[in-house]
Amino acid sequence: MATKTAEGAGTGTGTGAEAHKDDETTAAVDARDGRAGHETAGEQAPEAAHDEASAEAARNEHGTDGEAGDATEAAGGKAPSGVGQGAGAVVSAALGLVSLSGGWIGTVASAREQLVGQLRTSSTASVARQLKEVYGDAWHTTALWAGLFALAALVTGVVVLVRPAFGAPGRPQAPWIRSVAWAGVSLGVIGLLLAVLKYSDALLGLPSAG
Repeated sequence: MATKTAEGAGTGTGTGAEAHKDDETTAAVDARDGRAGHETAGEQAPEAAHDEASAEAARNEHGTDGEAGDATEAAGGKAPSGVGQGAGAVVSAALGLVSLSGGWIGTVASAREQLVGQLRTSSTASVARQLKEVYGDAWHTTALWAGLFALAALVTGVVVLVRPAFGAPGRPQAPWIRSVAWAGVSLGVIGLLLAVLKYSDALLGLPSAG
């Protein structure tokens, strides 16, 4: 009987020791898991903060780009395209060329003036008067129309060149527009000079009747 009791006590003691050991092992595992979970949470917190900051920066950048795009579109809609200035430069150059050639309207005006001179001049008039009425006035009319075209070319070219000063600031004029406008101004100056010389008979004047 005593032996059984001792064996039971020994068995109970062993079982209690094993249970105690299992409790310690479980506690150690739980503590290790708790530390691992704490470390994982500590690692995930900065990552989450970094992700949130990146998302916020992306939203701000997108909003800035959108606002910049809207501002650019608005500015582009209000800023001049330069088409009018280009057309003005081409017109100036064309008028300069017409002033040198006389143009069809100058030819018609000259022929009309010549016809009027023939009608007004009698056959008994002097040669000098006939030359003046028939040829001199016609040539003067051609020079007058050429001078008008030259003046129009000069004014148009100058307006195109000074237009950027009264337009949108910081928007440079296209180089080809300036080149064509300067060509129109140059042709206008030359045409105007030749017209003045011809109208005053300083260039290709009437021949002497004597």
